[in-house]
Amino acid sequence: MALSDPAIKKAKPTDKPYKLADEKGLYLLVNAAGKYWRMDYRYGGKRKTLALGVYPDVGLARAREKRDEARKRLADGIDPSELRKVTKTQQAESAANSFETIAREWYTKAYAGKAESTREKTMTRLEQDVFPMIGAKPVSAITAGDVRAVVERIEQRGALDIAKRAFNYIGRTLRYADSRGLVARDVSASIDLNLILTNRATKHHAALIDPIAVGGLMRAIDGFTGSFITLCALKLSAMTFVRPGELRHAEWEEIDLDDATWNIPGRKMKMGVDHIVPLAAQAVAILRELHAVTGRGDYVFPSERGGSRPMSENTVNAALRRMGFTKEEMTAHGFRAMARTMLDEVLGFRPDFIEHQLAHAVKDPNGRAYIRTAHLPERRKMMQEWAGYLDKLKVGAEVIPLHGQTAA
Repeated sequence: MALSDPAIKKAKPTDKPYKLADEKGLYLLVNAAGKYWRMDYRYGGKRKTLALGVYPDVGLARAREKRDEARKRLADGIDPSELRKVTKTQQAESAANSFETIAREWYTKAYAGKAESTREKTMTRLEQDVFPMIGAKPVSAITAGDVRAVVERIEQRGALDIAKRAFNYIGRTLRYADSRGLVARDVSASIDLNLILTNRATKHHAALIDPIAVGGLMRAIDGFTGSFITLCALKLSAMTFVRPGELRHAEWEEIDLDDATWNIPGRKMKMGVDHIVPLAAQAVAILRELHAVTGRGDYVFPSERGGSRPMSENTVNAALRRMGFTKEEMTAHGFRAMARTMLDEVLGFRPDFIEHQLAHAVKDPNGRAYIRTAHLPERRKMMQEWAGYLDKLKVGAEVIPLHGQTAA
């Protein structure tokens, strides 16, 4: 008789282990330590047992799926137990020879005796810009496309020098791997870095990225004398760095002030995927105050002309011009570039955390798209620290210069 979920839940341990049979060799082994899925089968004339997981982590339906998968392998003449051993061995070898593992090995040898500041700067760049994208891949599986993707991602934020350094680190790691017989060749050797970095005609939105200049911007926003709704839009543009269209189309039903979260539906996002914006305490305070003004309507930032329309797309840019910032200095979209650069270059947050919060198409080392909740605790911490940093810049405190710059 086949097992059922109620029967499994009711099963209690006794003085001796016992089995609850299902079908086709599957059974549940119950003992004092827990409940374990097992499958008995014969291979090569010998009786063998395959472990299929622990209940309730593996439920009845999943246990049956695993059993059927094992039976298919047996039908193909493959011993599922031996296949599992081989797979584990391959996975262990893959982890031992991942790009990150080999890069750290190269780094330990290549940077022995180097100044601590040099060692720290190199490892920081690897950990922030390289490992999140290709660190988990086996070094033998790294392609020229992987290398280009790393370089281009860094270049997109305007950090050309860092892009060149990352390319150099990757190439040196691959050549070290080649010397150990782990790769057939250094795939980065086929890349003309100058062509990649100079042929991209990317148009960047004007943005302030110098800490002192950003401090001046935040003071100007704080002293803005126009509409209260526009003032709130300016402040939240800086704190949340969402796209201007996402900000002006924000609706109160998307915002959970108690949970400090703004959930933007995919239909409003450039990439068509739902997006989560963790709200810093300062952002929540602004929204609570704004709710008293616009909370009876749908839009957080309704049009000043009334009706059921959102704020005009020109409102934030017009406010910036009114405060004296030209279109060559700062734009509504520039708040994104400002945050992206300073979170990385000044506050030192991991690029993949930043890219997730910018709602860019970030993928894991296996090419799979991350889910919208990826790194959410880290992103909450980042958003709160960013809001705090903007407050400090506004009062002229803790001005940390960008790399390669000196504070005035």
